[in-house]
Amino acid sequence: MFYYKVFNVPCKKITLVKLYIKYMVSNRCKIAVSNALKKFKLHFIVVDLGEVDIMEDLTEVQRAQLKLELLDSGLELMDDKRAMLIEKIKNVIVEMVHYSEETIKVNFSDYLSEKLNHDYTYLANLFSEVQGTTIEQFIIGHKIERIKELIIYGELNITEIAWKMNYSSVAHLSNQFKKVTGLSPSHFKQMKNKRRSPIEEIGNQISDQ
Repeated sequence: MFYYKVFNVPCKKITLVKLYIKYMVSNRCKIAVSNALKKFKLHFIVVDLGEVDIMEDLTEVQRAQLKLELLDSGLELMDDKRAMLIEKIKNVIVEMVHYSEETIKVNFSDYLSEKLNHDYTYLANLFSEVQGTTIEQFIIGHKIERIKELIIYGELNITEIAWKMNYSSVAHLSNQFKKVTGLSPSHFKQMKNKRRSPIEEIGNQISDQ
């Protein structure tokens, strides 16, 4: 149970229902989810990456209708606990790599274990089994996409980007960038049509680097 002041109404006791939504990894996705909830006149407190707290209990019919509405936006309302945990792993990584102003964490395994309250070995094995790729490769895919974004912004030089993204050296960053993209960072910077991938598609098919 939680107490909230909602819509300028005096505080009252509210039981929140948590929904888990697959592929909800960007601001565009958050807007789509918000619009879907409003369409069904559902009141929500928090819309975060992959998670939504609503104030109403959903009937089976409402849940099915919401599921169809989200599918139209390429999103999926989840019921399976393993799928929910996989999505939480993805969202913690996306949040840290793409949206945090902090320097990338040195030890992602400890960070994930702490955030999700699970042993990292369990998380890693589950992720590999379900996704067909490792957490490490998923992280690399997102780091490379974030590096592309920082190069395009042009506010940081490559040395500063390497430090921000927690690479041991510019050479380490450059080698990994080329391994994933086939291009050096400098070559990518010179391209007129710089290739970017939607966040929700990164890591779906990452080959071993």
